[in-house]
Amino acid sequence: MIKIDLITGFLGSGKTTFIKKYGAYLMRQGLKVGILENDYGAVNVDMMLMQDLQEEGCGLEMVAGGCDADCHRRRFKTKLIAMGMSGYDRVIVEPSGIFDVDEFFDALHEDPLDRWYEIGSVIAIVDAGLEEQMSEQSDYLLASQVANAGRIVLSHMQETTPEDIRRTIRHINRALDMVKCRRRFDPDNNVSMIVAQDWDTLTDETLQGIMNSGYVSEDYVKILEKDSSYSSLYFMNIRISQEELTAKVQALMQDSGCGQIFRIKGFMQLADDSWIELNATHKQITIRPIPKGQEIIIVIGEGLVETEIKKYWEE
Repeated sequence: MIKIDLITGFLGSGKTTFIKKYGAYLMRQGLKVGILENDYGAVNVDMMLMQDLQEEGCGLEMVAGGCDADCHRRRFKTKLIAMGMSGYDRVIVEPSGIFDVDEFFDALHEDPLDRWYEIGSVIAIVDAGLEEQMSEQSDYLLASQVANAGRIVLSHMQETTPEDIRRTIRHINRALDMVKCRRRFDPDNNVSMIVAQDWDTLTDETLQGIMNSGYVSEDYVKILEKDSSYSSLYFMNIRISQEELTAKVQALMQDSGCGQIFRIKGFMQLADDSWIELNATHKQITIRPIPKGQEIIIVIGEGLVETEIKKYWEE
């Protein structure tokens, strides 16, 4: 059977960066690896960031959003059926940061996927400096992602203190308590369940432990509203300077009249025809050169006010 891993994480937690390291490790072990990007929005920016894995022989597939939940589940299952016939040894599923984990488990218990796939590991990527104030829906998603995880891998370790990490683990425990899940993590002793180290120092031994971490079966109360207030807005063909882009993103992140923005990401072509990649959260705005992109900026958040956000890009 094909081993299939689920790598979850909230918006901006660093899933794509981790998958690039994890996928490269799996291929070094001689495995044929396929990655399924199961994105929330209609355009998948993160898939473009893994082109180097594709060049090394990793398969990349995508299930785009932009449709209702039932349609999205059908697309997800259909894509897994196609990948099941492609000779992969290991499939990695990277959902969006606002993905309900139950969709993954439900799909793999359906025919024919239950005959082709075996769940390998469920890995939850959590920002080591997790924001303290999150909405009820966001805390539910956090809880659902860590409840069944065989490993929690903390990201942005180089930007946090030991107290930040303890605060984050306490936040995870509060989220689990909110959904009546009995699982808890000890803020001072989580060596076996939580990977807390700078990703630049991850060894093959550590990655092997993550690969073999499996998953945990835990029950929790499902409270996510069927009509979620999460949404994403797309802006095409933005042509401004890098300095103007930074200023607009900073202003948007601070403008409460635009709703609760979690992440702004995308690509932009500069006047000299070079490309840059944008990845912004409330903690950090990262802009770096990239060989080739797609002219799109995506704003993702909760309760977004489209008319107000448009003003920033229509100027």
